[in-house]
Amino acid sequence: MTMHTSMTMHSRARLGVVVPSGNAAAEPEIAHLTAPAMNVHTSRFPVLPGHTLRGRLDIYNEQLPDVIDGFGGLALDAVVVACSGSHYLLDPEGDRELCDRIAATAGYPVASSTLATLDTCTDLGLTDIVLVSPYEPWLTELSHHYWQKAGLNITRIVPVRARERFSPYDVTTDDLVRQVGDAGLAPDATLLFTGTGMFTFEALHRIGAGNDRTLLTSNICAARWALKHTTATPAGPDGALPRLLRRLADRAGSRA
Repeated sequence: MTMHTSMTMHSRARLGVVVPSGNAAAEPEIAHLTAPAMNVHTSRFPVLPGHTLRGRLDIYNEQLPDVIDGFGGLALDAVVVACSGSHYLLDPEGDRELCDRIAATAGYPVASSTLATLDTCTDLGLTDIVLVSPYEPWLTELSHHYWQKAGLNITRIVPVRARERFSPYDVTTDDLVRQVGDAGLAPDATLLFTGTGMFTFEALHRIGAGNDRTLLTSNICAARWALKHTTATPAGPDGALPRLLRRLADRAGSRA
């Protein structure tokens, strides 16, 4: 049995995930959603003391090729950049150009969590989105601009605070559920919870209970993109991807 388990793990696809140094949510959520099909391996952006958030995000984009090079000789099947904020600084075209350029050198597909989200929306035919954002207002506005330029219609923005401040890493499940509930959203709305560093699993179960909402998160979309590009998941209009998305969301909600 031990030998069989080891051989199975060795044969799994390998997903590289790039995260900011303080992001605690992306790795466990993406790893949970892609198991058992994939093994997740991580490379972190460097710590940048003395820089503002905006300054760090700019540097992340500059350093991304080197951070991915940090995987070295590890034979990867794909890489997801689990940092939405830095890619909001690029328009969708610039985002895609950066990821495609790195992929051409690396020899495997590379996508930001933002591109993975657009991929999900395209495959599922989603256009009208309620944006749930834990970011500071300036970054939420950049996010709004990015999605609008990509062709999505942001029908409403729900800002989410951790107590009295904007901090994705510190938003609790109760914070998220309460503030989304207070917004009085339609029971059939499509919600996008942006930010790979905000834990969402427990909240999804509660926010989606008793309604027909479509709940997208940066990490669910990243996991769906990774499975699509490494396990030959169909991308056509045959319902396979909607079923996969529901399965991922259900698996996330089961953590409640």
